Amino acid sequence: MTVTVFLVSLLAAMAVGMPIAYALLVCGVALMGFLGATSGLVTFDSQILAQRFVDGADNFPLLAVPFFMLAGEFMNAGGLSRRIVNLAMAWVGHFRGGLGYVTVVAAVIMASLSGSAVADTAALAALLIPMMRTAGYNINRSAGLIASGGIIAPVIPPSIGMIIFGVAGNVSITKLFLAGIVPGVLMGAAVGLTWWWVAKKEKVQPAPKLAIPLRLKITAEGTLALALPVIIIGGMKLGVFTPTEAAVVAAVYSFAVGMFVYRELKWSELYQLVLTAGKTTAVVMFLVGAAMVSAWLITVANIPTEVANMLEPFMGNRMLLMFIMMVLIVVVGTALDFTPTVLILTPVLMPVVLKAGIDPVYFGVLFIMNNAIGLITPPVGTVLNVVCGVAKITMDDAFKGVLPFLLAQLAVLFLLVLFPQIVTVPLHWWMH
Repeated sequence: MTVTVFLVSLLAAMAVGMPIAYALLVCGVALMGFLGATSGLVTFDSQILAQRFVDGADNFPLLAVPFFMLAGEFMNAGGLSRRIVNLAMAWVGHFRGGLGYVTVVAAVIMASLSGSAVADTAALAALLIPMMRTAGYNINRSAGLIASGGIIAPVIPPSIGMIIFGVAGNVSITKLFLAGIVPGVLMGAAVGLTWWWVAKKEKVQPAPKLAIPLRLKITAEGTLALALPVIIIGGMKLGVFTPTEAAVVAAVYSFAVGMFVYRELKWSELYQLVLTAGKTTAVVMFLVGAAMVSAWLITVANIPTEVANMLEPFMGNRMLLMFIMMVLIVVVGTALDFTPTVLILTPVLMPVVLKAGIDPVYFGVLFIMNNAIGLITPPVGTVLNVVCGVAKITMDDAFKGVLPFLLAQLAVLFLLVLFPQIVTVPLHWWMH
């Protein structure tokens, strides 16, 4: 019955147009009232709600969120993102369908810089959509490619989604970061192979091949941007800094390079950039606080045990259990945005994962990848909406364009379900 109260209150609040954060609070109040009336485990108390809300957001690892947000703003305004696209253009732009390969390479590199799918997609779309339209590429297919490249960002470190999952599920964020490297690269490879297949239909002349000296010059200009992921991953592997400290390093580094080396970041822009990052962070932190209220009540109401009992027949087969959970997350991801899905499902599924003996880091990587894929599935599809806005196309057209890449990303996801070693073996190597 508690599961029913949880779902009905949450869905009803969302159905009347209530923002997700407020819907989670309403869900918390409904659960508190139900538990007080039936079991006496807890009675309604607004002070408890407020305390749990504040405690949910009062978590040191979450400090990484505003700094990674700020780093992304500095990179876009400071010219780091543009130089990465130029670098990719210099080396792969002359191939057939070259701008598509540029998109894939740039998406993977930028994913290792910011950790935000929406920010990466917006930057890539703003830079590449006009170029692809001018060159004569199919704009629906191009928009789908950019959207599918943008969702690599939450998987490759640094990842804001992994920080939120790590806090909500009490899982090592450093291990999540390192475990996400190979799956993120596989996602990029899948998108690239799919583009190779669909680009056969493109009747576009490839860009001229640049001379090696010019390529090397462009590469040298982008070296400082490429150095950032090396610093972040290397620093965490060597134990120099934590993920939270890595976020500060990323923000300071991108600011210094954009301001004093490339000199494209202006002092007059700082206020607006910091304000934008602050607003985005406020939305995320409010969601986290509200979700932690529901998470506490979910635990008190013993909902994870009820879910575990429902999945009991599959506990003996970890692969089948993972498959069922992944399908569930795919379905939920079509209706909910990335962060709410992570915050709602983590406290429900993590006890099941631990009871079944599944590695929580392995589950976390697939969970985040699955939620990232949800960003390009309608009707919500936040990343798909971003691309639609920049390319000025309808959601239907964008979905037609993204469908082949969406299927490729799902294929990678279920490949990792079948072969967990693809995630766990590289993680073991990174940690030693």
